[in-house]
Amino acid sequence: MSWQGAIERTVTGMGYDVVDTERSAGGLLRVYIDRVPGRAYETGAGDAVTVEDCEVVTRQLQYVLEVEAVDYARLEVSSPGLDRPLRKPADWDRFAGHDIDLTLRLPFQNRRKWRGSLQPREGGGWRLVLPAAGDAESEQALDFELDEVREARLVPMIDFKGRRRASEPNKQDGGQD
Repeated sequence: MSWQGAIERTVTGMGYDVVDTERSAGGLLRVYIDRVPGRAYETGAGDAVTVEDCEVVTRQLQYVLEVEAVDYARLEVSSPGLDRPLRKPADWDRFAGHDIDLTLRLPFQNRRKWRGSLQPREGGGWRLVLPAAGDAESEQALDFELDEVREARLVPMIDFKGRRRASEPNKQDGGQD
């Protein structure tokens, strides 16, 4: 069995998703994992990968890679990050409605890189709804198939808990700021 197969089988068997694997010439083996939405984890609640998730997966992979005689110098298990890549068809389904950065294999209108909201297209394929450029009534969209994509990543969304924009009313004191 290949080292990728051993990793995929182990990580998915533990209830996580393998987002990506990397192997460097220096012996570094990186594994990016994600939680499966709607699944309960012993390491805590939520959809974000925790340090404890990475520790649990690391320990199990160390055993499996030793049994499979996979040669590596160092193993790193981590979350895919805020700008998570979309690789598998299931990723596209899971993140429909989210903003993504899309890089096409071939340019369209002299551009390869696009940013917008990912939407499934009726009849198959995908649509990237582009931000309105001044005229809100003329929504623009880019229709594409997955084989036209070089790379796609989520646009990082940072939510600082307890912070609010100045335009949001303060709910604790009845909206008075």
